Amino acid sequence: MQRISWTLASVRQSVDLAAQGLRTLSARQWGAAAVATVLFGGLLGLATVLIPNSFFVREIPPVWWNYPVWILTSVFSGLLFATYVRDGGPESGGTPGSEAPATGGPDGAEDRRTSRVGIVGAFLAWFAVGCPVCNKFALLALGYSGALTWFAPVQPVLAVIALVLTAVALVVRLRGRVACPLPRVRVAGAVG
Repeated sequence: MQRISWTLASVRQSVDLAAQGLRTLSARQWGAAAVATVLFGGLLGLATVLIPNSFFVREIPPVWWNYPVWILTSVFSGLLFATYVRDGGPESGGTPGSEAPATGGPDGAEDRRTSRVGIVGAFLAWFAVGCPVCNKFALLALGYSGALTWFAPVQPVLAVIALVLTAVALVVRLRGRVACPLPRVRVAGAVG
């Protein structure tokens, strides 16, 4: 029980820090977030025919939850992209157009982790909101009836996983803007 309450407190603290980090975004980063949100949302919406178009066909009509998942994933992805854009101000130590500094150690391990988690979340969102029988992977692996019987019921689960992964990556990136975790130091001869 103690572990659950500690975990909930840790999650709440991370979300609070992420909200503070969101307030630190510059106008340039907000602009990048808006552009990335529209581009990603447009690409995902057109490819999954949530935005009707003549390039792609959807045999199974979208269900009600496809739209909120599409919009939330687009917003989270846009904001996540903005966290990688340097604000260009003199206090950031960079010039406009330069890359954001790596965080999470000298090798930027946290940057790589959060970008991978965000990419996986966006990829899963595409599977989640797409037509189950229009998805070539599902169609090849399961066939038409298998895609309807097995893949379509899994899509809401994929949607939740996609939203959670993208949100976690965003919270970690935003939290890192205001609170930098200290690295663990190993003591020579320590047992453990």
